[in-house]
Amino acid sequence: MSNHLHFKNKTISLKKPLLMGILNLTPDSFYDGGFYKNEKGFISQTEKMLSEGADIIDIGAVSTRPGADDVTLDEEIKRLVPAIKRISQEFPDAIISVDSYRSKVAEEAINNGAHIINDISGGVFDPEMFHVIAKLKVPYILMHIKGKPKNMQQNPQYKDVVEELTGFFKLQITKLYDLGVTENIILDPGFGFGKSLEDNYTLLRNLSSFKKMGYPLLAGVSRKSMINKVLGTKPSEALNGTSVLHTLALINGANILRVHDVKEAVEVIKLMEVYKGEKGN
Repeated sequence: MSNHLHFKNKTISLKKPLLMGILNLTPDSFYDGGFYKNEKGFISQTEKMLSEGADIIDIGAVSTRPGADDVTLDEEIKRLVPAIKRISQEFPDAIISVDSYRSKVAEEAINNGAHIINDISGGVFDPEMFHVIAKLKVPYILMHIKGKPKNMQQNPQYKDVVEELTGFFKLQITKLYDLGVTENIILDPGFGFGKSLEDNYTLLRNLSSFKKMGYPLLAGVSRKSMINKVLGTKPSEALNGTSVLHTLALINGANILRVHDVKEAVEVIKLMEVYKGEKGN
């Protein structure tokens, strides 16, 4: 596995876990919908996450919570691109990820200051996405989803969830290779995206098995139902459970954590470093 992600003008090391702070520009996300829909809100939250230790800011303009309705291409661009421009101006050193499965949105975002494409469909929803990745030569987060956000949690079924995801990743990576994309790929098993509670914990236990493909792994478990269904909590009450699952994800090989709460995730990483003997107290 490469120890770095490469951008046009910079690289970022993967020798220690990275934190991707979530910035939702949506009115209906499962946890923070509507919090940051104006400029003052999203600038303030970006500043907060960067000051607390976020390595990447992941900006999305379409909710992908279970049962979410889609929005039009034009509406997604209208929400997303001005915010990326403004954040790039205010925080020129920030690394920005665009959370979109539409190739046109992804390209517009990269051309206006974003650095990474985070695609929940792993190239399935938009067949042009891989061509855009090959053209732009930017880091690409290849996530697995079963179904679409509208229906993905309606009784998803797998014979073997780890085996099915392994096959999916291999197929999509081959397609990228055929287009000349051989690096800067990040794999995300898509916790909660068309998976049952049992599937999610099976994937978490077996996260390290995906490392055999030679690519860094992203884990997105923050405040999700895989916590709330076990503890009987709401997303707003799931911070403690999130920290526990972040710890388990790191133990099992995650290189990037996608988080709502940067400060607490930084603390998880610091404690893990000492636990593993990688850093003195």
